Amino acid sequence: MLRQSRHVQEYGPTAIIWAAATMVVVPFFWLMGDLLWNGWNHLSLSFLFSAPQNAGREGGIGPILMSTLLVVGVCMGVAVPIGLGTALFLSEYTRQDHALGRLIRASLDVLAGVPSIVFGLFGNALFCQALGLGFSILSGGLTLACMVLPILIRTVEESFRAISRDQRLSAAALGLSTPTTIRTILLPAAIPGLLVGGILGLGRAIAETAALIFTSGYVDRMPESLMDSGRTLAVHIYDLAMNVAGGNPNAYATALVLVGLLLIINLSSSWITTRWTSFNQLPA
Repeated sequence: MLRQSRHVQEYGPTAIIWAAATMVVVPFFWLMGDLLWNGWNHLSLSFLFSAPQNAGREGGIGPILMSTLLVVGVCMGVAVPIGLGTALFLSEYTRQDHALGRLIRASLDVLAGVPSIVFGLFGNALFCQALGLGFSILSGGLTLACMVLPILIRTVEESFRAISRDQRLSAAALGLSTPTTIRTILLPAAIPGLLVGGILGLGRAIAETAALIFTSGYVDRMPESLMDSGRTLAVHIYDLAMNVAGGNPNAYATALVLVGLLLIINLSSSWITTRWTSFNQLPA
């Protein structure tokens, strides 16, 4: 009995860990298998670059893909500088118990849990109507930037706070100013955290549907400027699956492209982070 109890104590936690890992991996492979089974046969260069026809039942996703890239580009182009600046302010220019810092962090935590449909209504009221941008790629990108900022700021802030205090003290001992310390020491050390925050935000932005329906719109033609309305991949998948009879084959193929983009982004960022870390660890 004692020996059996020892076996349970020794192997029980290991079995629980393997079970938890399996519960995460199995749904992913199930999802990928379903997408590949139903969407692979519809993928081709023509599908990626041609325009949708017959309400999306035929043709491809060329304009949809371009609209998605433009919306995400606007989103990250606005969110990264603001997020990086706010994270630096919270980590380097305010104490942990500072009233303004606590207020900003509490606001970010609340915003991180706000449903995307609320951001969509907010974006429609502010960007589309109050600022007169209308249903446009610019409105959609700015709305997504508001959604991404809480995740990006908190992740990058924690990355800065994880840097050893000794590095800051060494920089101060050498007489380096705070901006110089940030530029030469903190930013290079925080690059992996910045990439993680950017990927988390990018993943939410590129897969968003509800917020973009109210801001960037449904138009599936090739956009000529940021002021044009544009349909993203996620919105296109939703429309084909819910509103277009016979649109499931192209919906599966579009979903496969969307997941493929997310995988490429994640793998690329992991490679960049690994290379950056190994480069900074090389002996001088």
